[in-house]
Amino acid sequence: MLRNYLFLLGIGVIWGSQFIFQQMAVADLSPVWVGAGRSLIGFLSLVIICQLMKVKSNGGQWFKFSLIGLLEATIPFILVAWGQQYLDTAIAAILMGTIPFFTVILAPLLIKGERITFAGIGSVLLGFSGLVMLFYPELMSGSSTTNLMAAGAIILASACFAVALLLLKGVENEHPLIVARNILGSASVQIILFAMIVAPVTEMTPTASSLMAVTYLGTLCAGLVYFLYMLLIRDAGPVFASLNNYLVPMIGVLLGATINGEALSVHIWAALATIMMAVAFNQIFSGKSATGSASERVSERVSERVSERVSAEGMLPAK
Repeated sequence: MLRNYLFLLGIGVIWGSQFIFQQMAVADLSPVWVGAGRSLIGFLSLVIICQLMKVKSNGGQWFKFSLIGLLEATIPFILVAWGQQYLDTAIAAILMGTIPFFTVILAPLLIKGERITFAGIGSVLLGFSGLVMLFYPELMSGSSTTNLMAAGAIILASACFAVALLLLKGVENEHPLIVARNILGSASVQIILFAMIVAPVTEMTPTASSLMAVTYLGTLCAGLVYFLYMLLIRDAGPVFASLNNYLVPMIGVLLGATINGEALSVHIWAALATIMMAVAFNQIFSGKSATGSASERVSERVSERVSERVSAEGMLPAK
């Protein structure tokens, strides 16, 4: 049990720290090249992991991988990096905590038989109130339009992540590590081509700190962490693993306050608490329902498929 909690904490720290390192990267590099580097290094990291574990692909499904890569990596990696040029890391971390709400809203549109439940509606409304609370000063003053645009970019990235999660249900007969590898491989091609058009390499002036930050983002936040998450799902189950939805925003906020020295006002803490309550509301009340919420069912299906594929392949030993 202690090992499971350590894995959960480690995953939360890795994903929660991405905002600090992303801010370091965009200080010297274009957001598109930050996204390209993160995706490419993550892809290469997973190639190495797959080789070490002797996991092989069954081939095909590249259209699905390309589409999911566009939504899970290409668009979000660029939008979040761009948004972090104008927002504190704590605010970016809180905004990325909205992914479960988009899953609730979009699941009935993308998956047959899914519907929005009372728990889903309640969590979305509560989460939206948290976002209003977060940007209340800007909304009231009518200033900081750039901040609101940056926040909108990160919220759109969250929506893309949610759609990608729902589309993962359609990927069949592949080991989860292969799925992650192929998604990042597809995204790498997309982002690099886009980056070469809008931000030529000759205009880059990278520093040691920005290159280190991109390496961290790719190796850990887009590569190794997926392997750790897969292990956690296998050993502790999807419900326990889903607790990272609480940890990532909280750790992102705490790191922003302690390492970056960001001044966090009362409304920021209140917004964080409200969004965390919204996630809890969905999990608690959907747990009392026989059918559960859309986000719970989708997450559990994807997580169960991870465990089934790992067990079937025999790639990871049991505890």
